[in-house]
Amino acid sequence: MVTRRDLAIALATAVATTAVVSLAETPVKPVMHSNVFPWEGFKAEPTKTGARRECFDGPTATLGQFAAHVTTLNPGEMPHPGHRHPEEELMIVKEGTLEAVQNDKTVRVGPGGMIFEASNEFHSVKNVGKTQAVYYVIKFVPPGLSTKRPE
Repeated sequence: MVTRRDLAIALATAVATTAVVSLAETPVKPVMHSNVFPWEGFKAEPTKTGARRECFDGPTATLGQFAAHVTTLNPGEMPHPGHRHPEEELMIVKEGTLEAVQNDKTVRVGPGGMIFEASNEFHSVKNVGKTQAVYYVIKFVPPGLSTKRPE
């Protein structure tokens, strides 16, 4: 006869097995070390609002994820609607003029300017210039912070 204890042990074993299998299937990226990332190595991939260049993405000795990309945004465009996310983000404007919305504040930022987006604060950017805007996006994700978005 199967007892409640037997069922509890079977359930605990099934949950533990599922967790171990899912962890084993998750690819682990190696920790990033000092490196140089030349501009020529960033391949421009077209987007509906301009282009995106991936620079790097991986864990470091102190971060769960450290990632950077370069966005090229056509005049009048936004890369996506305003949003919030748990990771912190730094944007550095290379060319053009962006309008940055942060919570209830709107500011224009030009070449050399920087935009910091704090964890879970509402933000968006829009190219308000007459030429393309190009800016670097650097994401800082502490260990254990999930950045997965609901589908």
